[in-house]
Amino acid sequence: MPAQDTALHFQDARQLARAIRERKLSSLALTQHFLDRIERAPALAAYSEVTAERALAQADAADRLLAAGISMGPLHGVPVAVKDSIHWEGTTASGGSQTRLGAVSTVTAAAAHRLVAQGMVILGKTRMTEFAFGLSGQNPTQGTARNPWDASVARAPGGSSSGAGVAVAAGLAPLALGGDTGGSVRAPAALNGVVGYKPSSGFISRAGCLPLSDTLDVLGPITRNVADARLLTQLLAGPDIDDAATLALPAVCVAALRYPSPCNAGAVAVLAPQAWPTPLTDAGLQVWHQAQARLDRAGCTPTTWHPPASLSFARMAEDNSLVLAYEAYRYYGALAEDPAQPLWDVVRARIAAGGRISQASYEAALERRQADMAAFAQAMQGVDALLMPACDQAAQPLDAQDTRHAGLGKLLRPANFLGAAAIALPAGFDADGMPGAVQLLAPAGGDAAMLDCAAALEQVLAPAARLPDLSAWGL
Repeated sequence: MPAQDTALHFQDARQLARAIRERKLSSLALTQHFLDRIERAPALAAYSEVTAERALAQADAADRLLAAGISMGPLHGVPVAVKDSIHWEGTTASGGSQTRLGAVSTVTAAAAHRLVAQGMVILGKTRMTEFAFGLSGQNPTQGTARNPWDASVARAPGGSSSGAGVAVAAGLAPLALGGDTGGSVRAPAALNGVVGYKPSSGFISRAGCLPLSDTLDVLGPITRNVADARLLTQLLAGPDIDDAATLALPAVCVAALRYPSPCNAGAVAVLAPQAWPTPLTDAGLQVWHQAQARLDRAGCTPTTWHPPASLSFARMAEDNSLVLAYEAYRYYGALAEDPAQPLWDVVRARIAAGGRISQASYEAALERRQADMAAFAQAMQGVDALLMPACDQAAQPLDAQDTRHAGLGKLLRPANFLGAAAIALPAGFDADGMPGAVQLLAPAGGDAAMLDCAAALEQVLAPAARLPDLSAWGL
């Protein structure tokens, strides 16, 4: 491979696709490049299963098709990683749990089908928090992915799509597909210094994925930039009879992803700090103020947005946890109540708590959700995206009881409860050199305009690319 290709692993997906399309690079060589890096970095623990033989066969097929003049899509031949909760026939879908050790999928998820149908190459399955129940990314039973920004201290990789965030940040995949029920795409993106996009419900079919919450589950990409996130979502989006949410989404919302537009002046507002659902640490505030200063210097100062009195972001975060726990118990309660099952005690307690929530409380939360979604959409008229912090602090050392990163959930879960489109964007570093992030929100279905704003802001918020020092990881 030519010397200039040593940085292939940090090129974005569209660059790689262009090189393949122009025959400057083969999918087979690119796939082997990523597989070699994955093999050299087992300590990062980004993957739960590497499907090397399959990936090389897919890459060879992509090259043969291209040689015959056939391109399956704009990311033809580009490698991708998928979360361990996404079924792919013949591979393990453990959901991060030892209770499903050796559970080989007999079906393939709709999203995985679409990846393959686009000519993309699946490198393997990425690690995750057990049953997607946690935002720090910790998983002591199967192994925790390592945040690549600190080789000396085991810090939170972000969860639950922990391995997906680590894989993209460390150049072990150009992009990855995760899931976001309470922030599980945005948390690993935020803590690893990459982009994480949670589409509105209904964009990407969840059929064939291990569930956590039917109401809240969403699939979304983790990528190097907004354009890659937008493109991958566009390729995976569309109606699926096996996921009713995709049938309820207006087709115009999906179609709009195809037509990026300049972000209009005044299209972004910033959530008033007194409405934040949790305070930021001093280090978190420093990153936030630095981001605000960069926006000011670029002439992008957002107006302050005050939510209506009924719309408490702190209460919506709590309601999201209530709905998630109630529905998760219906799937995994029997496991949690069985002491013989090898669950992490922290996740066991979280699942079991869902069994103590009354049906009346659950139904009341769902009613509030409908009212909140309507109120948010009404209050956001004339605003394409709402800017707010994505994390109260950068990744901290992991703690046994997994309480140190509770602020992540308070900041990220309101978007899930609102059914909102949301995206986490890199926004600087704390004094320890750990990444910080902000997020943009838009009412359900407003994804395209929000992504237009995100594309405009990303270069302002992080104008100079900064990558982790991977030498300690053998990379």
